Amino acid sequence: MSGRAEGPGGGVVSDRATRADHNTCGWRSGAVSGFSSVVALAAAGAIGLLVQQPWIFPSLGPTIMVMAETPAQPAARPWNVLSGHLVGVVTGYLALLVTGLSQAPPATQQGLTVPRIVAACLSLAVTALVLQILPLPHPPAGATTLLVSLGILTTPIQLLTIVLSVLLITIVMTMINKGRR
Repeated sequence: MSGRAEGPGGGVVSDRATRADHNTCGWRSGAVSGFSSVVALAAAGAIGLLVQQPWIFPSLGPTIMVMAETPAQPAARPWNVLSGHLVGVVTGYLALLVTGLSQAPPATQQGLTVPRIVAACLSLAVTALVLQILPLPHPPAGATTLLVSLGILTTPIQLLTIVLSVLLITIVMTMINKGRR
């Protein structure tokens, strides 16, 4: 390898110059993604403090990162995000009902049982199936459905909190992404 590449005007550009341009762009993009992630998560956290509900939960992280880092991808589209998590909440709770676990302690207290594994597998499979059929892919919704089917967030107020928090971060990230264009 010569360490040289052809530039836009036909001239020769070194690999070092190409890497430097990529690193500068990567830093800039990373800084914007990081900043927008902080803004979205801090907004959810602030509301959570005000209403004393878990407005921050694990599946928000991947959702925010998908929207911040790959805003042009289908999984980052606002409708995909909202639909994905709503499907995840509903299928997670339905899996609890089907397996008789709607009143059981969460897997973090009770440990894994066969019915809990069935609920987790069922909720994830149905979430993936529905999102592909619609087609509205949003992989982070898989984490939401597991939060519910593992019994971690299951009360009506917690399920509503999930949906409202996802709605909030979707609005915040959509506004930020529109400003980036």
